[in-house]
Amino acid sequence: MSEMNPFAMAQAQLDEVAKLIDLDSSTHELLRWPQREMACRLPVKMDDGTTRFFQAFRVQHNRSRGPAKGGIRWHPDETIDTVRALATWMTWKCAVVDIPLGGGKGGIICNPKELSEGEKERLARAYMRAFADLFGVTKDVPAPDVNTTPQIMAWMMDEYETINRQHLPSVITGKPIPLGGSQGRGAATGRGGIFALREAGRVLGIDFKDKTMVMQGFGNVGKWAALLGEELLGLKLMAVADEYGCICNKDGIDVKALDSHVAKTGSITKFAGASPISSEQLFSLDCTVLIPAALENVITKDNAPQIKADIVLELANGPTTIEADKILEKKGVFLVPDFLANAGGVTVSYFEQVQNTYNFYWEEHEVNRRLNEKMTTAFNAVYDMSKKRNVNMRNAAYMVSVMRVAEACHLRGWV
Repeated sequence: MSEMNPFAMAQAQLDEVAKLIDLDSSTHELLRWPQREMACRLPVKMDDGTTRFFQAFRVQHNRSRGPAKGGIRWHPDETIDTVRALATWMTWKCAVVDIPLGGGKGGIICNPKELSEGEKERLARAYMRAFADLFGVTKDVPAPDVNTTPQIMAWMMDEYETINRQHLPSVITGKPIPLGGSQGRGAATGRGGIFALREAGRVLGIDFKDKTMVMQGFGNVGKWAALLGEELLGLKLMAVADEYGCICNKDGIDVKALDSHVAKTGSITKFAGASPISSEQLFSLDCTVLIPAALENVITKDNAPQIKADIVLELANGPTTIEADKILEKKGVFLVPDFLANAGGVTVSYFEQVQNTYNFYWEEHEVNRRLNEKMTTAFNAVYDMSKKRNVNMRNAAYMVSVMRVAEACHLRGWV
């Protein structure tokens, strides 16, 4: 297996857990592969009058527990295997927090930094036209992901409503608030991760006040995790990385000042309150919590031996390779696995679907209260499984999720 193939990683993780729970071979085979995949070439008229064609995907991994749910990524290195893996992880993510949805994911191979606003809008609408038959609140509900935004979701929702000649805000989540977006959605993935981290501290006996966190990635998720880690738990941000570089201040980085700097400059680099370091140094810092919050496969067999964190909180999808997993476990690092740690986003997306469907909207404190309940219950279910079966937290999360999905498949008579 190539360690850089995320779908092979997702399958290998399932294979390991299938043995632990004695999963029958038919159900195992069903869950190893997506139930449905679609690929399209999207023609888009560019500002210069030419037409470009963009490769696009939508994958539905498993819908036994409810409609598919999952984001749409725009990235120049997008692949069908990445989308397959993320759809698979979405199945487990929805199951671990026990919401009635299945796993889906979408992607477009493009570099949005090279596109004008008009080109982005035409690409978003082209995607929705191509995949509209797949979508709907009872079928598949997309959301924002890497390089997609509430504005892009608004264009897609409008295109879907234009096609169907109805007001159907529940077709897509992560929308702007005025178009039916949920209060609290922007911070939800980071907030949910901090709720899970709080529970990890409780079972490990760690008081996070004035302890340190290192953040790899400072997009929406990393930013909110840093802000809320400081606000809710008293953690200090010691170092942070983005695609342009890494910075460190062992006395603590002012997160709000850094956020303002990034809003103005587009990068964490040249921030006056910290000094540049290498990515190798970032992963070797002595800290309480390491939070990968960017892309997959960043913790590998090469850098895992240098990690000195007590806890790794995986807010990115698939940030740790199979080989690195084993190294971290041997080192005694407590890992909060991705599809548990970052499930806050899909949980509040589910809340957004509910609010859209009922045309009744909640205040932010109500959204956060319900998210807290879901994340706390999910963490405890996984931790209890870990202790009961004497397995690591990733395997425990898989066991909880796979057993729930397998039960739904059996009750439906699929296997």
